[in-house]
Amino acid sequence: MQITAKILDAVKQSTQCLVVACFEGSKLSAAASAINAADAKQLETLLKREKFDGKVGQSLLLLNPQGIAAERLLVIGFGGHDKEGSISSDNFRKALQKVPDALKATHCSDLSIILGDISVSGKDAEWQARQTVEILIASQHRADSLKSKPAEPSFVLKKVTLGFTKASTASAAKGIAIGQAIAKGVDLARELGNLPGNICTPTYLASEAKRLARGQTHLSVKVLEEKAMKELGMGSLLSVSAGSDQPAKLIVMEYKGGNKKDAPIALVGKGITFDTGGISLKPGAGMDEMKYDMCGAASVLGTFKTLVELQPAMNVVGIIAASENMPNGSATKPGDIVTSMAGLTIEVLNTDAEGRLVLCDALTYTERFKPKAVIDIATLTGACVVALGNHASGLFSNNEDLAQAILKAGQTANDRAWQMPLWDDYQKQLDSNFADIANIGGPAGGSITAACFLSRFTKNVAWAHLDIAGTAWLSGAAKGATGRPVPLLVQYLLDNQ
Repeated sequence: MQITAKILDAVKQSTQCLVVACFEGSKLSAAASAINAADAKQLETLLKREKFDGKVGQSLLLLNPQGIAAERLLVIGFGGHDKEGSISSDNFRKALQKVPDALKATHCSDLSIILGDISVSGKDAEWQARQTVEILIASQHRADSLKSKPAEPSFVLKKVTLGFTKASTASAAKGIAIGQAIAKGVDLARELGNLPGNICTPTYLASEAKRLARGQTHLSVKVLEEKAMKELGMGSLLSVSAGSDQPAKLIVMEYKGGNKKDAPIALVGKGITFDTGGISLKPGAGMDEMKYDMCGAASVLGTFKTLVELQPAMNVVGIIAASENMPNGSATKPGDIVTSMAGLTIEVLNTDAEGRLVLCDALTYTERFKPKAVIDIATLTGACVVALGNHASGLFSNNEDLAQAILKAGQTANDRAWQMPLWDDYQKQLDSNFADIANIGGPAGGSITAACFLSRFTKNVAWAHLDIAGTAWLSGAAKGATGRPVPLLVQYLLDNQ
């Protein structure tokens, strides 16, 4: 998709579809007003006839509009203005998300959107362009590649032109570049997440990481096999793969774009490519969605895809703990005690609490890179879904500055997180009579005690944990991976380069 930022004339712009704004109270944007004047106020008459008053998300598609060069005219409602004449960032995104919906039945491949006459509270042209690009590219994602006859959608964008003022086109162009890079990372994360477990195995994830590094001067990949993990003492991670015919992989990615002396930021992803629950077998209904239990790993790979595209001057380490959780005769049993790389013994009371078992060894391994911050990303607990639904990722941290930086990045990227408590009060729920720590803390505060478990292995670093069990994928008719939290992670990295 070719995307550019230019100064556009709403009347003269030759395009298959021109998109202009209307605000609450039927207030036309400057571009819409120019079209209205060129068409003897026919636009105003049509909007009134259709009772279009500019509420956020309203849309009106006009074919063969008179008085302008565009083949189609799409009017989108952006909602009301504040006292400064700006709209909210939420309304901006909600309105832009209606553009693909309004055009999905058309054969439009060339789109022009005039954004320069829309003021968004607290946001500049770079942000507007970036958000628009991410929304439009996301609308083109297809999840039916494994069907014998994939759909042939009519709405396939090939060219997009964003209209801005002369003073803001350079800023918008920067936003386009960032938006395209993030969109590619999100797309990769969605693609990997949607793959079934018989294709996307730990070995497949390792091959995807190697493919990403191919021909890249700043990115290198190393894959540790089970023998090496055993030598390192990763008894916790290996206890999860014990019941699977698929060997576990520890995937180590190093992006070196900064000074050699600069400490890296580390991203650690949970990569359970299919989770049956092990001996603590999950109920059968909905178990197919456990192919999404590797979305933390997918988000790390997606973020590194964006890093390769943007080439920022910084150092980033990605660690992916990849395994299946299966219940064969060699599988770990409830009550078994395993020894982690950190030397702590763990009583495995529930084999379905396996994510923390692979992550704790991965987090310990990460310390060798002496990172200035560590963020782990995991579809860790159903309890987090109960607490936050699918709107916000759960955030836990042992460092308040790190937590605030992640929250800020989520707000900027519109990929929000919500900070949860990590109080010592919850730690006692993990007490075991037979080992240093139990792998579950009972039903109360399940997402918190899971984070408390991980905190035992991150005492030497500034660490944050993102529980994305509610945000990594959607169920029901819209079933599919979302690619979150790639936008949040990329924004955090860009803020700290």
